[in-house]
Amino acid sequence: MDISVVIPVFNEESNLPVLYERLVNSVTAISNDYELIFVNDGSKDNSLNIIKELSLKNAQVKYIDFSKNFGHQLAVFAGLENAKGDTIVIIDADLQDPPELIKELYNKMKEGYDVVYAQREQRVGESWHKLMTAKLFYRFINRLSEVSIPLDTGDFRIISKKINDIIVSMPERNKFLRGQIAWAGFNQTFVSYNREERYAGKTNYSYSKMFSFAFDGITAFSNLPLRLATYLGFAVSLISFFFILYTLYQKYFKHDVVQGWSSLMVSILFIGGVQLICLGIIGEYLGRIMDNVKQRPLYIVRESNLK
Repeated sequence: MDISVVIPVFNEESNLPVLYERLVNSVTAISNDYELIFVNDGSKDNSLNIIKELSLKNAQVKYIDFSKNFGHQLAVFAGLENAKGDTIVIIDADLQDPPELIKELYNKMKEGYDVVYAQREQRVGESWHKLMTAKLFYRFINRLSEVSIPLDTGDFRIISKKINDIIVSMPERNKFLRGQIAWAGFNQTFVSYNREERYAGKTNYSYSKMFSFAFDGITAFSNLPLRLATYLGFAVSLISFFFILYTLYQKYFKHDVVQGWSSLMVSILFIGGVQLICLGIIGEYLGRIMDNVKQRPLYIVRESNLK
């Protein structure tokens, strides 16, 4: 098969018919040997029924229906695991990423690249604080991580089967696919585009989900937070040591001991706060280790028309 397109879906009933038409027009301009893999990530609306209707109309439409919502990254991963194409495209169902760009990504790949990602120049219809947090996140994670993750990119990209096989072989549960693809190496490049406003509906990515996603990216590709916790512990210990020396000096040389409730409380709260921060950082890493040790399935499929 020439090309597979993986589309994670969560409550996108308003977008699916238009998305399907634009995807088919875009992909058939490349090849008629294709498949569209819709992964229904526990949608509560009519998304699954619409996908089933599309599969009856077009045998090249495949679907995977999860038993519940397992998250965007695992939905993409399920599609990658089942993709048969020599090239695989990842695209969201909200139509912010234009399906018409797929041909340009494909042609760029044929120049000798294994990954071609779509890099955003502009993001229409998004609030300033979302733009700011996204911009800061990519720059922050690149400072922390030894892996250089392309700036201002999402999961919209095309990858070769070679890259796909590498990604599928990675066993960790807390997926951060754009980081894993960057980590794999090989020849990677980008195509610039302007991201459109969501076609219909509202975003399914709350700030809590984005925060969790950011933590997955940081913990998956950097141990620096653990080192920072260690450095912070040493710094606080050093400050405390000098404070002890100062206290002893005041008592035995100055004989000027003030029973200061304020200074005592400040010291206790400061040290206690640092300890809790360090424990929280360690806990995030331990929690992810525990998730992997359990070895539960990454996702559960309720039904599928894949063979």
